[in-house]
Amino acid sequence: MTDVIDRLVRAMNAHQLDAVAALIHENYRSEQPAHPGRAFIGRDQMRANWEAMFAGIPDFHATVMRSVRDGDTTWTEWYWSGTRGDGKPFEVRGVTLFEIVDDRIVSGRLYLEDVERQPVGIEDAVEALSGRRPSTAGSETGS
Repeated sequence: MTDVIDRLVRAMNAHQLDAVAALIHENYRSEQPAHPGRAFIGRDQMRANWEAMFAGIPDFHATVMRSVRDGDTTWTEWYWSGTRGDGKPFEVRGVTLFEIVDDRIVSGRLYLEDVERQPVGIEDAVEALSGRRPSTAGSETGS
């Protein structure tokens, strides 16, 4: 894990908003390709987002499962957990690609999703995606 990601995780887990913000470039660019409407630019918006997260999930905790650096890009697999203010569990898993220049995160591509509360089997998921239910593995018959 890079030093910047290590510091980010420590700051997030300590709910130190100023320390998190200090790692973010003032013109930070955030994208969520699966949710294009969530894109934004600027440290101020990132700060507002995390202020709401820390307030709404008082026991927020981030764990890095894996991380690898490729040039200026650091790929990180995350597990975020906690309890929302309404008592419901909070669980998010996914991957971020952060561009880090001069010890600041200048951009991020986030692929993070809520963990399903009621898991859907693979056949149901494929049918929802394709409109066609797959045959069960091992049930094919040869002619």
